[in-house]
Amino acid sequence: MNEAATPWQRAFRVLVTVGPGGLWLLVFVLLPTLLVLMASLLTRGPYGELTGPWGFHNYAKILHPVYLEAFAQSLLVGVLATVISALLGYPLAFYIARHPQRDLLLFLLLLPFLTNFLIRVYAWLVLLQREGLVNALLGAFGLGPLVLYPSFFAVLLATVYTFLPFFVLPVYASVERLDWQLLEAAHDLGARPVKAFLHAVLPQTYPGLFAGSVLVFIPAMGTFVVADLLGAGRVVLIGNLIQQQFGITRDWAFGAALSVFLMGFVLLSLYLYARLQGERGLKDLV
Repeated sequence: MNEAATPWQRAFRVLVTVGPGGLWLLVFVLLPTLLVLMASLLTRGPYGELTGPWGFHNYAKILHPVYLEAFAQSLLVGVLATVISALLGYPLAFYIARHPQRDLLLFLLLLPFLTNFLIRVYAWLVLLQREGLVNALLGAFGLGPLVLYPSFFAVLLATVYTFLPFFVLPVYASVERLDWQLLEAAHDLGARPVKAFLHAVLPQTYPGLFAGSVLVFIPAMGTFVVADLLGAGRVVLIGNLIQQQFGITRDWAFGAALSVFLMGFVLLSLYLYARLQGERGLKDLV
């Protein structure tokens, strides 16, 4: 019989199993986050360098109407993209889950990810421009050319297209685990189809519904490439402001403050999600 493990042996086992993951989180998550937080408390120097004094002046600057408008517009894009993804993705997830060729449909759903993100966004630019395919089809019906690019509509359309699979997949996973006997029991008890769905099916898909909403809302708020290409300066999101501060403006301190502000909002969204769904909901999200 083997002797009981000594404290050093137990510590070594924990270090071997947990150590690599903990080191990865420390180097690539915790330390960069701390550096960004420290930078947000500094000041932009004459040549764009980080210097003193320390303070919260960068966060006070966020309260300027220009930056609040960009945040509000980002929030609007995130909410609309989530709502539209729910309206399109929820029935699509049921259709895929109940289709005999669901493996093929899942492959087609994920197929765009095999193409570079920038190429997919540029494709929408070509489709939506004045001489593009969409206006050509509208002209065939006598609707005339519309100003689809650059516009808020183009940014929202490309955002929904980009993040729709992130909503469909969690809902699909929930639909795969549905207990359809509950629906049959509701019908046996005389419930109408809509009422049976609301009481027997919808509650079982709440984890996937909430997870998909979070997975769409958070990246939709922080995106900047779509607004850069399809908004052409007319649609400015908080992600565009952060990009400008670290690029053209070279105000890394204020850019870091905007990043921390956005990060705090994301963490608040996850906290509210955890309160709504509990520990099990977070496990489903992961």
